[in-house]
Amino acid sequence: MFEYHIWASRTIMERIQELPASVLHAEVGSSFPTIAHALSHMYAVDRMFYQVLKGEEMPEALQECMALNQTTLTSIDEYITRFAVLTDQYQQWLQSEIDLEQSLLLNNPYVGPRQTRLAEIVLHVVNHGTYHRGNISTMLRQLGHASVMNDYLLFWYQESASSI
Repeated sequence: MFEYHIWASRTIMERIQELPASVLHAEVGSSFPTIAHALSHMYAVDRMFYQVLKGEEMPEALQECMALNQTTLTSIDEYITRFAVLTDQYQQWLQSEIDLEQSLLLNNPYVGPRQTRLAEIVLHVVNHGTYHRGNISTMLRQLGHASVMNDYLLFWYQESASSI
């Protein structure tokens, strides 16, 4: 599933890259004030959960990543680079033969503690990204631009085509 998350995020950022640079910071009456704010939020949450997966307590990871959520970058290329670096870190962690069925006490400051499997955290990261890519697609349409398909089904077919 994480490979899908990488592909879908890259797909929507590449679509934004095709558009005028002003689209990134154009004000939109939506879930986020701008697409840049949405991307910053996605990155901050991905980063925070990576730190949790690496063993950091959620309240500390959340505090450390709070500034990332508030800071927008100036260009889509900067977002692509930032996400690529984090993607490499996730992939190294996933390839380290970690047991994704092991659990940890996820002390979520918003809803309380819960024993949570590592696989559930990874699934949450993917699901969270899917939700906000939907927000970004809507924002693109509100700005008068077509979005791009990034459904899981399309990912299957693209993966199948590349292995033929």
